[in-house]
Amino acid sequence: MAKFTVKNLNKFLFFKLPSAYFSGIRVISIDDHEAMATVKHKWINQNPFKSLYWAVQGMASELVTGLLVMKKIDESGKKISMLVTYQTGTFTKKARGVITFVCKDGDIIQEAIDKTIATGEGQTLVMTAEGFNEEFESVSRFEYTWSVKVKN
Repeated sequence: MAKFTVKNLNKFLFFKLPSAYFSGIRVISIDDHEAMATVKHKWINQNPFKSLYWAVQGMASELVTGLLVMKKIDESGKKISMLVTYQTGTFTKKARGVITFVCKDGDIIQEAIDKTIATGEGQTLVMTAEGFNEEFESVSRFEYTWSVKVKN
């Protein structure tokens, strides 16, 4: 669907999530199974330890999970709300240079969407996003519990 192109999603960031956009987060790819975004460690998004601030990593990681949920909701043709209800994060290495956040959980969303449409009840799903440096070393890993519910 044309709506979920990299160009359109980066426009979405600018207008709807300006803090993510101005922190340097950019969507680089999305399909039915995976979403990826990058952010480069710069002065504007650093912490006092000269690495990428944890909240910027959180924005990028939530983005790649949330875009996949948004895409599946859009494809359903139904009005469905989405909300993060729980989040955890682990940091394993200083995030310097270009960090790429990846979520490969697109395949687990459809079941929750189908169930909320069929039952009208809220459903939850846990999605993971991981950040990698330019050497492909993991720097952080986040888990998000998303709640989806068909709107009345």
